[in-house]
Amino acid sequence: MSALRRAAVLGSPINHSLSPVLHRTAYAVLGLEDWAYDRFDLDEAALPGFFQQLDSAWAGLSLTMPLKRAVIPLLDEISETAASVDAVNTVVFTEDGRRTGDNTDIPGIVAALREHGVEKVESAAILGAGATASSALAALARICSGEVAVYVRSEARAAEMRGWAERLDVEVRIANWSDAEEALHAPLVVATTPAGATDALAAAVPERPATLFDVLYDPWPTALAARWSAHGGAVVSGLDLLLHQAVLQVEQMTRRAPAPLAAMRVAGERALRAARK
Repeated sequence: MSALRRAAVLGSPINHSLSPVLHRTAYAVLGLEDWAYDRFDLDEAALPGFFQQLDSAWAGLSLTMPLKRAVIPLLDEISETAASVDAVNTVVFTEDGRRTGDNTDIPGIVAALREHGVEKVESAAILGAGATASSALAALARICSGEVAVYVRSEARAAEMRGWAERLDVEVRIANWSDAEEALHAPLVVATTPAGATDALAAAVPERPATLFDVLYDPWPTALAARWSAHGGAVVSGLDLLLHQAVLQVEQMTRRAPAPLAAMRVAGERALRAARK
């Protein structure tokens, strides 16, 4: 048997991460019996020390908050995609020992939308302006030909999104959260807010909504997603995003493609059902 290959997800908190389930399922389907995928609860202060003790058995790392920016100084290079939003969620260790960083959230959003039949839109709306909103904006830069309206609660968040828009060359209109019901009439609505933040908007879902991408997956469905589906609109979930970004991570770390999306989806859905019991 060849030497054990290792990968893991890092972040804090990390106990409820679905990444181990998704990656281990992929390894099983791909026949990678000598691969292991773990989780480590780490904050920014502990990250450099963790990197120092990694050996040649390590193939890659998945990174979640709060490490997506903290990891950048520890890497030899990062992709243009990661650099566009100053966020790395994937680290691959090359055979010559280099540490390369990428962001699979952005193409993961694009792939999740494509799977649901959304390849191009003339305009879009983003609810919220937190960490996920910049990745959503970067994804929209690839598929939206017109204006992106961003609904925010504070001027500080508004300023951040204006900065990302300029950097990503996206036409953005900043709007106040008090007018967020307007967003629901867009051809594509991306909700990037924490659990419960959009519940009050559910009653305002139009009779014939288009597509909602809600980045949450637990609890699911959100009140907004449930009402959207009830009105016949297309809904893309945070699990869709998690799956597609994980598929890209598996392919980069193992150098095997395609990763088994269908099997990973079944495993992820089963794990979520078990967690909710």
